[in-house]
Amino acid sequence: MIFRLGELFCGPGGIAKGATSADINNPEWGITHQWANDYDQDTCNTYARNICPNRTDSVICGDIRTLDFERLYQLGEIDALAFGFPCNDFSVVGEQRGFDGEFGPLYTYGIRVLQDIHPMWFLAENVGGLQSANEGRAMQTIFDAMRNAGYRLYPNLYKFEYYGIPQARHRIIIVGIRNDLPFDFQIPSIEPYANIDISCRNAIENPPIPIDAANNERTAQSALVIERLKHILPGQNAFNADLPEHLRLNVRGARMSQIYKRLDPTMPSYTITGSGGGGTHVYHWEEPRALTNRERARLQTFPDDYIFEGSKESVRKQIGMAVPCRGAKIIFEAILKTFAGIPYETMPANIEE
Repeated sequence: MIFRLGELFCGPGGIAKGATSADINNPEWGITHQWANDYDQDTCNTYARNICPNRTDSVICGDIRTLDFERLYQLGEIDALAFGFPCNDFSVVGEQRGFDGEFGPLYTYGIRVLQDIHPMWFLAENVGGLQSANEGRAMQTIFDAMRNAGYRLYPNLYKFEYYGIPQARHRIIIVGIRNDLPFDFQIPSIEPYANIDISCRNAIENPPIPIDAANNERTAQSALVIERLKHILPGQNAFNADLPEHLRLNVRGARMSQIYKRLDPTMPSYTITGSGGGGTHVYHWEEPRALTNRERARLQTFPDDYIFEGSKESVRKQIGMAVPCRGAKIIFEAILKTFAGIPYETMPANIEE
């Protein structure tokens, strides 16, 4: 069966790229794009260009809170739904306002589609901080809504560096299968990826990024930033490096470990983020500069021919908000094998449903 996928909060297409490239060596099984929605125009343009260039009208740009869902449904029937509902209010980096924030309640729009369309399965994604938001109540409230919509749930905190991804990125992925279907999803094992070189150096340098690659402009660093970076060793940040007095940051309160943090070339990258001011752009281990967007995209496992639309800062945001393509692909292939009855290596879930 070829599952037709609808997607809310689609971002630039990390989930969609993983879904449409999922391959279980059986042409009768796969996933194809049907429709998608996001609120940001550059993001929608990126998604349409790379995921559905021949059906750009299948990506509807607009705020989901005022979206006419019938417009989506009229674009075609779906068998599956993906929704990476906004994580801003669940992230431990932010205020973690949970349901009290502007973005916390947006998961309900995914629930609405489940109730309206009853797809065979869904995949929902959010940050690991969801587990502790609202004193732990947020995640259980979301689980209850998904169950009440008619689904068995298979949640797990995926640490993508253990799945061969060159980045320490931890995300809760919830797979749901409709109650009337006789399939039980299992968490794919990390064992097949144990011997993969996940160093950020390998990801960025092997093979070399083509000279004419898109989204590879370098950021003009100030003389002060260049001087500061020259005193920061690989793996260090602005607060644990031995900096001269005039290069230290006069910041009160929190000491974010990623401020002017240089990558350790022997390790996976730290988490790529989509926003933040000075010092949050991820810094090269050797050259005194921030990474280019193409280098960040490599750490998110986007292929080099995946072209992002918009300004340099818009592209940075898109890349930082995405799910790593290859990480999503692994999970989607496990879903396909579940429905196709094909055995695969599994491991116990680390979140209780």
